[in-house]
Amino acid sequence: MCGLFGVVRSPFADDPGRASDVFVTLGALAEERGADAAGLALLGDWPGLGGPDAGGGCRVVKGRGRFSAIWRPEFLPELDRAPVALGHTRWATQGAPVEADDASPMVVPGTAALPRPGRPSAGVVGTHDGDADAADLRARHALPPAAGTTGGEPILQLLAGCAGPSDAAGVLASLVGRAALAWVDRDRPTVVHLARAALSPLTVAVDTDQNLYWASNPRWFREVERHTRVEFAAAVMLREGTYMKIGTETRPGRRDRPGVLATESFVPTARAADLDDRVWTGFTAADEHRDRTTLRHRLATPARLQTVA
Repeated sequence: MCGLFGVVRSPFADDPGRASDVFVTLGALAEERGADAAGLALLGDWPGLGGPDAGGGCRVVKGRGRFSAIWRPEFLPELDRAPVALGHTRWATQGAPVEADDASPMVVPGTAALPRPGRPSAGVVGTHDGDADAADLRARHALPPAAGTTGGEPILQLLAGCAGPSDAAGVLASLVGRAALAWVDRDRPTVVHLARAALSPLTVAVDTDQNLYWASNPRWFREVERHTRVEFAAAVMLREGTYMKIGTETRPGRRDRPGVLATESFVPTARAADLDDRVWTGFTAADEHRDRTTLRHRLATPARLQTVA
């Protein structure tokens, strides 16, 4: 299991510090879902983005241990300016807990074997929670060599080649195992793609400043309200089999509030062993019960399991 969290800022919020406080607080709360490694990615086209891992409107910082160990107050000015921030805490299920290439957020180049119609992909920056069958994906697709050994990297490689929401839903429907993801196309850094495939939870929220957020546990948003100046207008757990595109589409001379730009539904596939109580680590009993009643994944058939073994 891992913890996902992040923010898409509203350009009309009068105090960017409020959304930044939410992001950092979510990072601390997400430690309950993973302390092997943690990281953040700041994305967007804005001046002053720097650091050794900067480039193309993206800065990634990650390392071993808890989120509180990699977070530094000196990141705040860049976080306050970033239109989008992705966060991740890792509980290693595939790959070595100590390897930087296996930690998220991951920067995945565009996949030449799966080009987008009309233009090449600049690649994606993404985070993943779950335990999808990576060997199956590599057996069925001509993917480039991996930098690491996690199940999330081949999924992001496939998503980097998607031309639109229906293509992304097709990739997500092909997965076997637990998965939730948040990713950003490098060439559209104000738009975030969210997906919940089988089991791995994901919640989306909006505050009264119209900033949009996501997190693995709905309880975290209630905790944030207790410890920050932010109030949430709504928080909704995504159902299994949901793809959602959120953010702002850039248009000359316009600044739009972030919103839901597209949605798709698909039928996710899980293995019998994937239904593990640890999926709901940190959930209240009420939130876990509510989520369990909406599960709608199908189980992999013996023939499909033999294929992916």
